[in-house]
Amino acid sequence: MAVYLDHAATTPMLPEAISAYVSAMAVVGNPASVHSQGQNAKRLLEEAREQVALSLGSDPIEIVFTGGGTEAINLGIKGLYWARRPRTRILVPGGEHHATMDTVEWLEQYEGAVVEWLPLDSVGRIDLAAVERSIAANPHDIALITLLSANNEVGTLQPVAEVAALAAAHDIPVHVDAVAAYGHVPIDFRALNDGGASAVSVSAHKIGGPVGIGALVLSRRASVVPLLHGGGQQRQVRSGTQDVAAAVAFAVAATALGDDLSGENARVAALRDRLVAGVRAAVPAVIVNGDPDAGGRLPGTAHFSFPGCEGDSLLFLLDVAGISVSTGSACQAGVPEPSHVLRAMGRSEVEARGALRITLGRTSTEADVDALLAAVPAAHARAARAGLADRVPGR
Repeated sequence: MAVYLDHAATTPMLPEAISAYVSAMAVVGNPASVHSQGQNAKRLLEEAREQVALSLGSDPIEIVFTGGGTEAINLGIKGLYWARRPRTRILVPGGEHHATMDTVEWLEQYEGAVVEWLPLDSVGRIDLAAVERSIAANPHDIALITLLSANNEVGTLQPVAEVAALAAAHDIPVHVDAVAAYGHVPIDFRALNDGGASAVSVSAHKIGGPVGIGALVLSRRASVVPLLHGGGQQRQVRSGTQDVAAAVAFAVAATALGDDLSGENARVAALRDRLVAGVRAAVPAVIVNGDPDAGGRLPGTAHFSFPGCEGDSLLFLLDVAGISVSTGSACQAGVPEPSHVLRAMGRSEVEARGALRITLGRTSTEADVDALLAAVPAAHARAARAGLADRVPGR
């Protein structure tokens, strides 16, 4: 039986979200139409917006539905940047998700942005002193700051409130990529917004909703230039006919997070801690990446470096044993390069090439951990014999 331990890439869709999705797909009507069928579709859409807003501590009008987390991040970063012209500097920590990295590099190449990469410490957390220095150097030229809420590879939680407070003192907008954190740590947009954050990006498929829908939580006070132009839907921030069925399923998944997030987090964290201890016992040389304090990282994330091994080799060997894990972000899967997150944390190329990410979620069980721990010794032995393959840089 297959064991799924790659919940950070995507987590199984909730049965109740699937049921709601299928039912809503049978609803006829464009939510922008004024006739009764269109207004029925609009009612479903707006009720879904209310439920998603409730899960994020925001007002419904601040929820801008997008085609996923990547679009939300692009809209948040590009939209804020364009609205802040002629300011050109963007402050970005190293080790961000590629949706952020590729977006700011595109702005640098085509829109005149000046991207300033901020250092991470050895556990993958942004250096607040460096943020303060960068702001102090010239606060009036900064278009925005963007950062993860929790690192999507090693799981380290970031000091979002502290960064937002530093930015707020100079009226600098902050975009937060909370795609990896949503559903695992509480997100209170009102508190973040009061503290200086302008926008937060999330994605439905990370919490048991469908792929293909996400949201940018955008403050009423924030100004963005839209990526898409057309019908002027959603405060004219994101034009286009909205996907009612996907929004309904998203809302069901968001509602299912419920009030017992801490209880589920504790269950998953206990599984993760047992997994980490077991891998350490099986492979004493293994390096555990991320914050060593369990309270400083996502509850379901275990990230390792296996010295002398290729992460890809371990992944394929575990896959043959029926266990699904990853070497990092699924958005970079198949790209044979060392983990850019570990490199930003100051790790060697050897450590970065031997990375393996194991992530647990709602469906994870003790039996899943048992299966992984039973398979690790043989997989590691074979991967260690194969060693590090010679690779041509850039290929």
